[in-house]
Amino acid sequence: MAITETPSLPEPDRPKGFIAHRRTFWTMLISSVGSLIASLVLSIDAIKLAKDPGAALSCNINAIVSCGKVAASWQSNLLGFPNAFIGLMCEPVVITVAIAALGGALLPRWFMRTALAVYLFGLIFALWLFSQSYFVIGAFCPWCVLVTITTITVFASMLRVCALEGYLPLKPATSAKLSRRLVAGWDTVIITAIFSAIALAILFKYGTSIFN
Repeated sequence: MAITETPSLPEPDRPKGFIAHRRTFWTMLISSVGSLIASLVLSIDAIKLAKDPGAALSCNINAIVSCGKVAASWQSNLLGFPNAFIGLMCEPVVITVAIAALGGALLPRWFMRTALAVYLFGLIFALWLFSQSYFVIGAFCPWCVLVTITTITVFASMLRVCALEGYLPLKPATSAKLSRRLVAGWDTVIITAIFSAIALAILFKYGTSIFN
């Protein structure tokens, strides 16, 4: 009696689409949650200051580390309301995008391009606020710095996904070259350098005063 062999099942295909970027979307999710928490704290502080300009905030540690000093500046209310409210509106969208992608959803090209463009403005705004706090206001706000760091991370995550999926309006040769650089980890090196520069700039300006 001949033995009939059971045909072997094909091996799973290599992950395609957004499933291949799980680590990147996890980074995006964690960063956006961190930014949402910071925005929530800053929003609560803004409401406290609106009720009582002399209110003592939890991160008002000394003359240098003072969220209250930063929150009282016009830069923190550029659009007529606390900037932190923008984070409360935008970060839940980013969290939803990250969770959807982790769940296997494949978001359309136009959506990811739009999200990247919008977050680019958010990145520019966050860096401008950091520069104002650093050069003009002269105070260190830990929650504001957290927003800056997480905004950089989320933007870098979006940019990586869009680049590797070919969503950026680039020539094929340029897109392929950029993808090779990203796969090699150049984006991680650049982000690490940016974070190091921010940390060194803070230490250079304030020294040990931020710990006193």
